[in-house]
Amino acid sequence: MGFQNDLVGTVRGRKQAELGTPVWLVTGGAGFIGSHFVKLVLRERPEITVLNLDALTYAGNLENLAEIEGHPRYRFVHANICDASAVNGVFEECAISAIVNFAAESHVDRSILDPEEFLRTDILGTHVLLEAARRQQTNRFLQVSTDEVYGHVAHGASREDDPIAPRSPYAASKAGGDLQVLAHGTTYGTSVMITRGSNTYGPNQYPEKLIPLFVTNLIDDEPVPVYGDGLQIRDWLHVEDHARGILHVLEHGELMNVYNIGGGNARTNMEITKRLLDLCGRSKGTHIRHVLDRPGHDRRYALDASKAHSLGWRPRRDFEQGLEETAAWYREHESWWRPIKSGGCADYYRTQYAERGAR
Repeated sequence: MGFQNDLVGTVRGRKQAELGTPVWLVTGGAGFIGSHFVKLVLRERPEITVLNLDALTYAGNLENLAEIEGHPRYRFVHANICDASAVNGVFEECAISAIVNFAAESHVDRSILDPEEFLRTDILGTHVLLEAARRQQTNRFLQVSTDEVYGHVAHGASREDDPIAPRSPYAASKAGGDLQVLAHGTTYGTSVMITRGSNTYGPNQYPEKLIPLFVTNLIDDEPVPVYGDGLQIRDWLHVEDHARGILHVLEHGELMNVYNIGGGNARTNMEITKRLLDLCGRSKGTHIRHVLDRPGHDRRYALDASKAHSLGWRPRRDFEQGLEETAAWYREHESWWRPIKSGGCADYYRTQYAERGAR
């Protein structure tokens, strides 16, 4: 409980009286995992005020947080983490007890199309936040990272002390952010830690990722684009378990440590595809479209999450039930995803898949 008590220490600054409670800065809190984390904290940590800083790029959506609009312990700031002036302005308003950095460009395919934007957000933006945390001596800085920094894992499972070997622009940008975090902790004594999560699924995920893309396509009786032979292996983690794992590490983890947050649900992409076809009542023969594989596509990821388990965290959600509930959520919330798929996501989809052709 010592680390947790540190996080609710005295809040300094001009806005302390207005906010009334210790403040956690969550960056990228309007995104998929970040929005679930924000709602979890407000629901289960009544002593904490959440300040959500988000640039609201394509995957940031305030509708993900509609249920907490007007919450007395929630504030939203529309800003980009690369904007040092905006970030520093937030820190001048109040002391931040903890920072949880979800803000990132996060899709491998998009990183192949535009790697520079990933470098800017995931590396420069992380640097801006670290500098602000250093100046204010923030109690905790947690960097939310990914299993993709370990690269392809042919056998066994990645441990936190394994070398990182990113193989895509996205993975390299996240690895660069991780290295900055650890270097900042060593050089300046900034109170840092990192989580690396496995493939995450659940409600409110932007419909360019495998599960929401395939479910929404199948709802519309459209085929789903399967890369190559579809035998790439991923470990799947429900978004609520991921958010809870990050919160647990923030409160109980040791500084200068990395923690893998794994779901323990290894499946091939083809297994996921066939299960989604079943859940959506579509035919395997007519609704699978094999397309040219992604360049440099990692064949397998696997995480050893025993270190996080030793802290007392384990995933709670059964994968089959979680997948069924996720498919049902997209069927029941067409008003959330249809405007997205008919807007910028449609342009991306055409760019990404129109010329990939059948394998």
